[in-house]
Amino acid sequence: MRIERIRTLAGPNVYTYRPALLMTLHLEELDERESRDIAGFNERLLALLPGLSTHTCGRGYPGGFVERLNEGTYFGHVVEHTAIELTGLAGVGVHHGKTRAAGEQGVYHVVIEYKAEKATEYLLREAVSIIEALVRGEEVSLTETLDEARRLVARYELGPSTRAIVEAAERRGIPVQRLGTESLVQLGWGRHRRFIQAAMTDQTSAVAVEIAGDKDLTKTLLDQASIPVPSGKIVTTEEEALDALAELGAPVVVKPLDGRQGKGVSLNLSTADEVLLGFHIAREYSSYVLVEELYEGRNYRVLVVGGRMVAASERMPCYVTGDGTHTIKQLVEQANLDPLRGEGHEKPLTQIVIDEIMHAYLAKAGRRLDDVPAAGETVFLRESINLSTGGVARDVTDEVHESIREMCERAARVVGMDVCGVDLVVPDITRPLSQGGIIEVNAAPGLRMHHYPSEGRARDVGAAIVDMLFPNGSDGRIPVISITGTNGKTTVTRMIGYVLGETGTRVGVTTTDGIWIGGRQVAAGDMTGPHSARTVLSDPTVEVAVLETARGGITRRGLGYDWSDVAVMTNIRPDHIGQDGIETLDDLVYIKSLIAERVRDGGTLILNADDEELSRLMEIPRVREGEKRVVYFSAHENHVLIRKHLAEGGMAYFVRDGWVIEAEGDFERHILDVTSVPATMGGLAKFQVSNVLATIAACRAHGVAFERVAAALANFRSAEHNPGRGNLYRVASGGYVLIDYGHNPDAFEAICQTAARWEGRRVTGIIGVPGDRDDSVIEEAARVAARGFQRLVIK
Repeated sequence: MRIERIRTLAGPNVYTYRPALLMTLHLEELDERESRDIAGFNERLLALLPGLSTHTCGRGYPGGFVERLNEGTYFGHVVEHTAIELTGLAGVGVHHGKTRAAGEQGVYHVVIEYKAEKATEYLLREAVSIIEALVRGEEVSLTETLDEARRLVARYELGPSTRAIVEAAERRGIPVQRLGTESLVQLGWGRHRRFIQAAMTDQTSAVAVEIAGDKDLTKTLLDQASIPVPSGKIVTTEEEALDALAELGAPVVVKPLDGRQGKGVSLNLSTADEVLLGFHIAREYSSYVLVEELYEGRNYRVLVVGGRMVAASERMPCYVTGDGTHTIKQLVEQANLDPLRGEGHEKPLTQIVIDEIMHAYLAKAGRRLDDVPAAGETVFLRESINLSTGGVARDVTDEVHESIREMCERAARVVGMDVCGVDLVVPDITRPLSQGGIIEVNAAPGLRMHHYPSEGRARDVGAAIVDMLFPNGSDGRIPVISITGTNGKTTVTRMIGYVLGETGTRVGVTTTDGIWIGGRQVAAGDMTGPHSARTVLSDPTVEVAVLETARGGITRRGLGYDWSDVAVMTNIRPDHIGQDGIETLDDLVYIKSLIAERVRDGGTLILNADDEELSRLMEIPRVREGEKRVVYFSAHENHVLIRKHLAEGGMAYFVRDGWVIEAEGDFERHILDVTSVPATMGGLAKFQVSNVLATIAACRAHGVAFERVAAALANFRSAEHNPGRGNLYRVASGGYVLIDYGHNPDAFEAICQTAARWEGRRVTGIIGVPGDRDDSVIEEAARVAARGFQRLVIK
């Protein structure tokens, strides 16, 4: 088999509404061969991956896939299920996949959803290699494959702090988009857009971060605010470190001045040798070392979000409990087998690392790694209490004394931090402060100790951060209006964007010709795909997104949004046949109906009743799902679907005696005279009348007053506001030139019908069609042009 490519479908797509990977797979030698044709293949596959026996496949019950294997199924389908099973074994399991013919003999699209993109892509490729090896009868081991997949998960997936915030945002229905491969995430759209990176937000002060990173400067500010902090000195040499010990008195703490996560920190040092060892350990992390007095007491972390304490934990060093048989080193190795412990921050707890600090701590306690502790004996392994060095945490949120809570909240305000981790050492957090104080404040504090405490109640601090960023239950969204169809979608998009812009709204618009933000073009070219949609949705000035959404972007990358508030479908006519596996008009309907499916509950779907395919669209079950409102438009007041829809209390727009009528049930309102819209050429351009109807329906669904819609469309000039679409020019010789982008049979027909209404005119058509269409489309376009023009020039 041969993998042609793997594409990411980051948004809803024609296969699934969730993010997915699409692999184009050439079966080559395995084309037209089935699983039962290879002796022993099924047995080898199920022995390697016994979990496949629970896959339901299309049968709807466990064992369905095994039945398909035994009956004989094609190898693209086998690859799909193998990849899905591998994701589960790697800890990023998904359950949904599809395999479809790609329109070419022996070529298939294998699609599976993903939770971890990099790891799932790797496993998708590995699934092909595994199936090939099993076909050849070779032995296959999954150990290295799964280890590499887990490494990719640890390297590329969000850490627990970022993930906690993202999951809280998703529960609120706030759009989430990861930016790059690190921890930067966009929450919300347009003017509501916010950034987070771990537990830092776009509201986190850069100055505050610098202050928190300089532990001595932090103490200076807190001391100035009469908040108790330990005395200390910054040193750069061994002599200065020993002088600091003499001046401060033992015991002391030695740590990097700008360290983080407890790295390089040595506690409870009393002798010159201990201080010198601690100095050299700290120097590995910073050129400047802080020697400070040691507060006696228990170590706590208080999390302050938006000026308010939301959680508190007591932190304890990592430890092991003896069993009378195993050495300390062996007990550490056993502890690290806990599935809750991982490298770095990807899991609730961190692996316990045997390092120089641990050796020094054990030596000070008179112990070594090869000692065998007694059964039940607790052996602490270091004094550092950070989770990143293997520590554990106990939730004490409900125990914090009010005076200590107020002190921590004030410390966060003094430093200027919106999300602040306050570290303090006090005898008892349940009582008023008598001794001890704050030893550090932290930017981007870790959240996992609060979400996954070793003891006590979990605290959803990710939700607290989301509440700060999006107060009062906001979902962080801006209205999205999505437009699709075969003909007219660019014009309708521009008209809607123009009308909304005339109301004073800052609109982001994507079209076939580019992207406009606030009426100014910011990008040129065909901008109708998901990348362009995200350009608009990520602009912090945009109040409404008006997105032309074309077939190509849908099939190749999915939608650039999850839900729209208003969706417009102008028509579905023969075009693009022969592209991207599209063979029939039904294929086009299937692709474009995704726009209709992704209208939110309470949103509006606008359909052209004059289009045969769209008039039947609501018969499709997946389109009917949800609580969307359906609005029809038609150039004919007595259209049977319009009459039926109104009789059922629905809403529709139609033309009567040259006027656009808005009707809902028995109620009717005159919106505008079609001749008042210059784009309709006095009402002669019937295709533009349909575009006007679609525009009015969308703007009214958005909530624009009908008077403002009518006034804006009266000022919409095709040549100025809709270049390349229905632009009429007078030339010096006394004739006229009409320019239009139409390039398929129905577009030709619309122009020919318009030209036929120009009495006494001889019309020359200068035409062309894209060469990547099916011959049937090109031939039909030729027939229409031959009937509709007196003379033809074919370019």
